[in-house]
Amino acid sequence: MVDSDAASDESAATEPADSATGRRDVVVPMRLYKTITVFSTLIATACILAGFILLDAATLQVSVLRTVLLRGLAGIGLAVDQELFSVLLGIGGLSLMAVGTGVFVLSSRFRAPGMGNPQEDSDEG
Repeated sequence: MVDSDAASDESAATEPADSATGRRDVVVPMRLYKTITVFSTLIATACILAGFILLDAATLQVSVLRTVLLRGLAGIGLAVDQELFSVLLGIGGLSLMAVGTGVFVLSSRFRAPGMGNPQEDSDEG
């Protein structure tokens, strides 16, 4: 009887948390959950920060990063139009910010065993 209870607990843990919204949570061991949380937060933070730095370089004509990149490109023989370079830096910055947001959103789908969904625990039903 213990085996059937354990099997039903495992199947309940892998089922969608909220079938009305289509949100699916993935239950993983606590050690993996901690690893996912740490690295996804680190990656998301780095992407958002780098995105803002690239947006800053795109909007400021006196940015240190912009100057270094333009001199580096000139050093290898590539001449880049200022407006085109601003657009490319802006697109790169927004793309990095979108990647960071996506990583953070996807990492929020993971749960450790025993972590309940706040909506399931409410007594409003």
